[in-house]
Amino acid sequence: MFERFTKEARATVTGAVDHAERTGAGAVTGEHLLLALLDREGGRAAFALTALGLVDRRESVAAALAEAGRRGGMSRADADALADIGIDLTAVVSRIEEAHGEGALRGGGGRRRAGRPSFSREAKKTLEKSLRVALGRGDRFIGGEHLLLALTANPGPVADVLADHGVTYASAGRALYGNGGADGEARKAG
Repeated sequence: MFERFTKEARATVTGAVDHAERTGAGAVTGEHLLLALLDREGGRAAFALTALGLVDRRESVAAALAEAGRRGGMSRADADALADIGIDLTAVVSRIEEAHGEGALRGGGGRRRAGRPSFSREAKKTLEKSLRVALGRGDRFIGGEHLLLALTANPGPVADVLADHGVTYASAGRALYGNGGADGEARKAG
C-alpha cells in the first residue's frame, strides 16, 4: 500500500516513525501520525490544519494527546461505558500511577526491540482507512489529506482530541475541498 502514498503522505509516515522513536514508544500510533501531520508545511493537509486553527494550537493538541495517552488509549466512549457500570477511569488511572508511576498505562514505556518501532493496530487502521477515503473520493493516491480524514473518522483518543479542537471529518472535508467536500464521503470510506 505504501507505493500508493504521495511524497507528502510518505513524509508524514516517516515523521510519525521519528516521533515514536524520539519518545521511546514501542509502536507508531495515531497520535504520532497526527503530530507528524502538524509538522508538515505545504500540501493540502497542512493547509487544512492551518485553516482549522490546529497548527496554532499544536501545544494544546499535544497536551490533550498526552492526557489521552495516560488513559492507555481509552477513548471518551470507553470512559463513558466504564462509568455506566460504576468504574471511574480517572480514579483507576490515578491509582495505577500511584503504584507504578506516571504514564504507566501509556504504551511503549517499557523495553522495545532494537530497530524501527512497529505500527500499532490503531495506526494500521488509520492507514487502511486513508486508502478507503482516497478510493471513496476517486483518488488513485493517498495524500496527507486522506490521512487527516482517516484520523478524524477512526473512533478513539485521536479523533476525540481532534473533535475537542473543532476538527471533525466534516470540518476537515470542508477545509480540504470546500462546502460539501466531506458530505457522504464518510459513508463511502466505510
